[in-house]
Amino acid sequence: MPELPRLSFGVGDRFAHEAEAQLVAFERLAAEGVVVAPVWNKSNREHAFIGSEPASVRAAAAAAVAARGWPHPWFVDADHIRLDTVDRYLESSDFFTIDVADAIGTPPADADIAAFVARHPELATAVPVDGIDAPLALTPDRLAAIARTYLAACREAGRIFRHIRARRGSDAVIEVSMDETDAPQTPPDLLVILVLLADEGVPLATIAPKFTGRFNKGVDYVGDLAAFEREFSDDVAVLGHAARRYGLPAGAKLSVHSGSDKFSLYPVIRRTLARTGAGVHLKTAGTTWLEELIGLAEAGGDGLELAREIYATALDHVDELCGPYAAVIDIDRSRLPSAAEVRAWDGPRLAAAIRHVPGCPDFNPHVRQLLHVAFKLAAKEGRRYTDLLVTNRAIVARQVTDNILERHLRPLFLG
Repeated sequence: MPELPRLSFGVGDRFAHEAEAQLVAFERLAAEGVVVAPVWNKSNREHAFIGSEPASVRAAAAAAVAARGWPHPWFVDADHIRLDTVDRYLESSDFFTIDVADAIGTPPADADIAAFVARHPELATAVPVDGIDAPLALTPDRLAAIARTYLAACREAGRIFRHIRARRGSDAVIEVSMDETDAPQTPPDLLVILVLLADEGVPLATIAPKFTGRFNKGVDYVGDLAAFEREFSDDVAVLGHAARRYGLPAGAKLSVHSGSDKFSLYPVIRRTLARTGAGVHLKTAGTTWLEELIGLAEAGGDGLELAREIYATALDHVDELCGPYAAVIDIDRSRLPSAAEVRAWDGPRLAAAIRHVPGCPDFNPHVRQLLHVAFKLAAKEGRRYTDLLVTNRAIVARQVTDNILERHLRPLFLG
């Protein structure tokens, strides 16, 4: 399997216009001594909303890499694929995020649970793990209960991995995602999941568990930071233990599906990486589209007019736009300004409402979350939107680069 570097960072580029501006941020970080592999991601749902094809992601990324002469690894992620969607990504992707959240809780046969418990008696008791003060509290009953919850999902991951391998050989980075579910996975849960995946022969490069707290789209983490730090640190230790004990790849690492902009978590993650030497993959969401909108607003003229129109249309279609994302957004509609009010704003005022700078008095997280999920309104504009991106390329690119570098890469990897 291709090796995913210790540090990697997933970025979205929904309209395939910002890959070069994104890559500039990684270049500048590398010039400061930290090389992070960019991983361009775009989910099947996003392709469907926009009407794009997976090959467009690789084409945009490859063009950026060639234009900038990027000398380090880079990847294209088939994001949140399932068995029924993976085939269209096989030629253009080299990183596959296998999403098995829908299979969590599917009850396997009792005999299959019994066989797993019998195969792993070492898990049916308190399990000592280097890096965690107290042994993981496992018992035969708890082991069986965890297996009952996750065995079907891990088998599905195995089926999808084997489907990919049969068609691509070993040329693929494999991530397993279990984050899009209701209940977080505790460190004991994670250990059992990792053993189930090892039994399936999945050569795991990264795993994306469901962490505690809320990971809403495009805004900061909501939860107990101290609890997250303990959980993240324990998960790193569990992953290292599973790699050594059960033959998973030595470089396997945690993937944090952040939904973007979990700024308060970056110091927590950075401390754990510095203390343990572990790696991380952090995946952002569609905030590059928001930086495009910010750039168009700042540009004034036709760009500002379109940004105002998109907000007004989004306001008129809140239920339709927010429905697919209801579990990962928290919008107080009383905090959404009217379309008439926004129409009176100049470009910098609208940009400040969208731009995620928590200390800015004009920042409005409710406006930001609504526009975050409104990207398909820009897609409906077609050439009108993309032509404005080209016309205003310099100001849009500056927003994209500065956002990734100043709000994400530097705080996460440099402090």
